[in-house]
Amino acid sequence: MALQGWRFFGVSATIIIYIGGVLFLSMNNIPGSHPKRPRIERFAEFPSFHSPRFPMPSRKMTIRWCRDLKYINRDLPIYADYKSDFYTALPSDVSAALQSLPALTALASFPGSGNTWLRYLLQQATGILTGSIYKDYGLLKTGFPAENVCNSSVLLVKTHEWGSKAWAPFSKAILLVRDPEKAIIAEFNRQSGGHIGFASPDRYKRTKGKYWQQFVSNKLKGWEMMNLSWARNFTGSIKVVFYDDLVHHTERELRSILDFLQFPINEQLMRCAIMRKEGIFRRKKRLLSFDPYTEAMRAEVQNRRRIVYGLLGRQEP
Repeated sequence: MALQGWRFFGVSATIIIYIGGVLFLSMNNIPGSHPKRPRIERFAEFPSFHSPRFPMPSRKMTIRWCRDLKYINRDLPIYADYKSDFYTALPSDVSAALQSLPALTALASFPGSGNTWLRYLLQQATGILTGSIYKDYGLLKTGFPAENVCNSSVLLVKTHEWGSKAWAPFSKAILLVRDPEKAIIAEFNRQSGGHIGFASPDRYKRTKGKYWQQFVSNKLKGWEMMNLSWARNFTGSIKVVFYDDLVHHTERELRSILDFLQFPINEQLMRCAIMRKEGIFRRKKRLLSFDPYTEAMRAEVQNRRRIVYGLLGRQEP
């Protein structure tokens, strides 16, 4: 009798465990019963890259070029993966050959000053590719296939660097200057939201606003050093272009830039460029519900702007 009782108990326990297991598995398969897995942001070099933090133009926003883009000289070697000191990174014979090429032109600017938009306008107005010392994968895939091309096969080369190494490869330069108050916010937006996105309001209030205040302080110094370094110390020919003039007098400024580059103007392409001047890389305006600049911050920004603009020959109103 005792043995039969133990057998009955064992069978009952097995059945209960089995039923419990089935119920447990069933509950775990109910939709919504699992916590959401964290989203993994992929690097931009992969085709599947997508992140809401860094929005890029969609396929519906494909750039319509006035003419198929091309290199000035396809026979020149195209090198990648080097930055502001790229000539010293190349073999000596190649480095010397590239430096001997005429009129390699820099498009120098502090970040957030409209460099990408001006490159877009020039590519529309000339049909010639523009290069960069950087390799921005977002730009590489959306209209700037000559990213990281740094020789005279392109119309000009983008750079945000300054100093003797930065300007050594160039014999000419276009310095694009923007109001620091707007340039700093544009760069803050780019670092937080990509080329056309925005920083969330909470980003300005991070660490009780100290993060934003330090960002402004650091970038304002960089803005001043970048612009004065190129304007005062670059020994080649230089043309200063103010972003506000480019916005309000786009055709006049484009003609002046092409004249400086000694590039013939195609009137049909110029009309097309002006008609399509907005493009997809000008960040749309967004009004914040608060002023990110304190009175002290704005006073310092305006003071630095007045000094730098004066040295660049632009009179403040």
